[in-house]
Amino acid sequence: MSGWWNSKRQQSVSLVCGGVLVGLLSLSAQGDEAALRQKLQQKLPKLAPHVVQIHPAHALGLYELYTDDRQIIYVDEGVTTLVAGDLIEAQSLHNLTEERLKVLGAVKPSELPLNLAMKRVKGNGKRVVAVFSDPDCPFCRKLEKELTGITDVTVYTFLYPIGSLHPDAPERAHWIACAHDPEKAWEDYQLKNVEPVHHQCKDKLESVQALGEKYGINGTPTLVFADGSVIPGALPRAELERALGPD
Repeated sequence: MSGWWNSKRQQSVSLVCGGVLVGLLSLSAQGDEAALRQKLQQKLPKLAPHVVQIHPAHALGLYELYTDDRQIIYVDEGVTTLVAGDLIEAQSLHNLTEERLKVLGAVKPSELPLNLAMKRVKGNGKRVVAVFSDPDCPFCRKLEKELTGITDVTVYTFLYPIGSLHPDAPERAHWIACAHDPEKAWEDYQLKNVEPVHHQCKDKLESVQALGEKYGINGTPTLVFADGSVIPGALPRAELERALGPD
C-alpha cells in the first residue's frame, strides 16, 4: 500500500502541505462510514483494502483514514480529494494528526508475541519495553549502551534486520538467534563487537519480519512501551527512564 500511496502522494496537491496551519472547525464530518467505504472501493480500489479504520476528523468536514501501514490520510465525504499532511489547531499549534496516530497506533508489549523475542531481565524487571532492533544498526548499538545504565526493566528484543540498509544483518541476526545463549550473543556483538558464532538452526526471523510489517515498523530501533506508545530512535537514558516510568 505504501508504495502506491507514496507515488500518488508525489503527484497530488495537499491541502496542508508545507506545514500550513489548519484551523480546527466546530463542524463534525457527517455521513455513514459504510457509504464512505463503498465510495473508497469505487473510486480508490487500490487504497480501500488498506484502510483499517474510518473516523470523522472533526475538521474541515474531513474523515481520517487509518491505514494498515500506520498512516492517516484525510478525505472528504465525496472522496474527491485526498489530503496528505498534519492537521494543526491554529490557536495552540497542537498537532492533531500526531495525537491521533499515538492513539490509533498504540501497541502494548503484552499484545505482542513475546515468544519471538529475546528476553533480558534487569533488577526486579517490573518495567517493560519491547525493541525491534537490527544487529548492524548503529543507532541500535547506541540504544544498547544507554540500556546498560538502566535497571529494574525487562527488555524484549525482536531481531529485525533491514537488509536493504545493512546487507549482512539478516545472516548475522540468524547466527544470534541460533546461538546457545542468544541474549549474550546479542549483547556481546552490540557492546563488545564480538562476532556471533556461525550456528545454524530454524529461527523465527520470518515471523518477526511479518510482525514488524504488520505494525508498520520501518526503522530501527523502534521501542514499544507499556503505555502503548511506539517511539522510533535511540532515546538517551533520561528519556528512556521517563518513558519506562517509575520502577
